[in-house]
Amino acid sequence: AKGIMVTNTPDVLTEEVADTALGLLINAVRELPSAEKWLREGRWPREGSYPLTGATLRGRRAGIFGMGRIGKAIALRLEVLGMPVAYYNRNPVKGSPYAYYPSLVELAAAVDTLICVAPGGKGTEKAVNAEVLKALGSNGVFVNIGRGSSVDEDALADALESRTIYAAGLDVFTREPNVPQRLLDAPNTCLLPHVGSASVYTRDAMADLQVDNLVSWFSDGKAITPVPETRNVRPKS
Repeated sequence: AKGIMVTNTPDVLTEEVADTALGLLINAVRELPSAEKWLREGRWPREGSYPLTGATLRGRRAGIFGMGRIGKAIALRLEVLGMPVAYYNRNPVKGSPYAYYPSLVELAAAVDTLICVAPGGKGTEKAVNAEVLKALGSNGVFVNIGRGSSVDEDALADALESRTIYAAGLDVFTREPNVPQRLLDAPNTCLLPHVGSASVYTRDAMADLQVDNLVSWFSDGKAITPVPETRNVRPKS
């Protein structure tokens, strides 16, 4: 409204965040952090092998909530794992090879692995609610690499405690850095402190793009990656 240019750093963090989503999924399904803890606590020689995991990636069907740049990168990784992919957006993605569902509940009912890459804001606030989690089912795994506000965290804690869903892998939370105690206490969660893009390589690339935006704006009067709301903003004479 005040004619101020705002930019972001798309693309350069896409692959890193998609890798993190895949890691969360594998950790949640195969319980790798718990298995490592078993080893480090010396339980392997005392108690024997870590118990067989009740879930596997084999035969899973994935649904992606938010088929943008990161969603597409995640979909490619899931395809390599042999997982069919479907998605829900506000609108279908033109040319997308993946099945589109007109509502998040319908998507959840059709899959057993739901990955949230949706942006924050009023349009997605608590979109992943009790109804969606129930539709996902008892073999369901929920991964959130988007924004914590997109999830009803109380409903998610209920679903994990009651085994309405099998497990969750979360990198984002509603009131960061404060994580709900019920999620911390849930044994069927893999929780990360919002590290989706947090590698030196990717953060350097984000910083370089930020600087390039500044140089471009003050030298040529154009930003390289303006946010949609400021695409038409021009320097004041």
